[in-house]
Amino acid sequence: MSENTSGPGDGPKEAPEPSGVDLARVALRAAKEQARARGDAVRDKKQARRGGFRSGAHADGRDPMALGSAINRLITERGWEAPAAVGGVMSRWPQIVGDDVAKHCVPEKYDEDERVLIVRCDSTAWATNLRLLAPQLVARLNEDLGHGTVRLIKVLGPGGPAHRYGPLRAPGSTGPGDTYG
Repeated sequence: MSENTSGPGDGPKEAPEPSGVDLARVALRAAKEQARARGDAVRDKKQARRGGFRSGAHADGRDPMALGSAINRLITERGWEAPAAVGGVMSRWPQIVGDDVAKHCVPEKYDEDERVLIVRCDSTAWATNLRLLAPQLVARLNEDLGHGTVRLIKVLGPGGPAHRYGPLRAPGSTGPGDTYG
């Protein structure tokens, strides 16, 4: 199995520093939560003075919410925007890369920390083709997802058959996987 990377930089891998946009997003989320908590505390004080919580005709924090709203709120609160967006890309893979490439190359995993999309191809020829297309594909993905969401695409060749060990195995051989990848 061969692993090659296509993308900028071949130096040592370090954890990416949060960019200004990421820091701003975290700060905004924290400020919203603090403001919501302050508003809830003031409302709770007023309701306590009036004799406790009462149900009313107007919406409040205790009302049920739609499933889609609850999921969007959870994604935002946990900071899962980028992984959720990449998951959407994986489901739209044929529309992004085209049907021919999608038949032979499948996205397997997205590493959020490294911002790397791992794609497996069913032959070495398609793996080589995708490695050549990787810079344009990274640009296309970042157009859809936001700048810097995907830093590089790691292209993996096909996995070989299961390695069989036995009395007829040649010394020093890694098995039938010698010719794959």
